[in-house]
Amino acid sequence: MGQYFRLNGIGGMLIAVVLLLSILAFLVINAVIVQNANATNNYEIVEPFKIQKINPNTREEHLK
Repeated sequence: MGQYFRLNGIGGMLIAVVLLLSILAFLVINAVIVQNANATNNYEIVEPFKIQKINPNTREEHLK
């Protein structure tokens, strides 16, 4: 039974290359879909003049 599952030579190499290329295509297609979905999702600053600088000495108070 072990002789049926051996992938040596060009056949094994082709299967490995096709598998890797299909994984790459899947990831690229999903990256494009995510990028298109978030391309129009912009940040909006509601009141930019009310933004206050965080004092480095009291930084821990703001992170709670």
